[in-house]
Amino acid sequence: MRVEGFFEWLGQALGTVIRYIVEGLSDFFGMFARAGHNFLEGLSRTLGMDRSLLSLAALVVGLLLLVAALRAFFRGSIIGGLIWLFFGLWLLSWLIH
Repeated sequence: MRVEGFFEWLGQALGTVIRYIVEGLSDFFGMFARAGHNFLEGLSRTLGMDRSLLSLAALVVGLLLLVAALRAFFRGSIIGGLIWLFFGLWLLSWLIH
């Protein structure tokens, strides 16, 4: 009888330790999830755009088009830079309300 009590206590102690570890890791990763959520919420609210995955992807593509325009201007390609700039600004103006 005494051995069963020891193993029951050992199981409870191990279960408690595992529970604290899992809750700590959940809180730790939840902190990053909340930070990412708050960042995207603030970004979308400031820009006046919807907070959907498609809108965020369009924002990234629009910014990449503006970067392509800058790279074209630095290479000396005025026409190519104007085309990339036009597409980037068109996409971003469509996206931002």
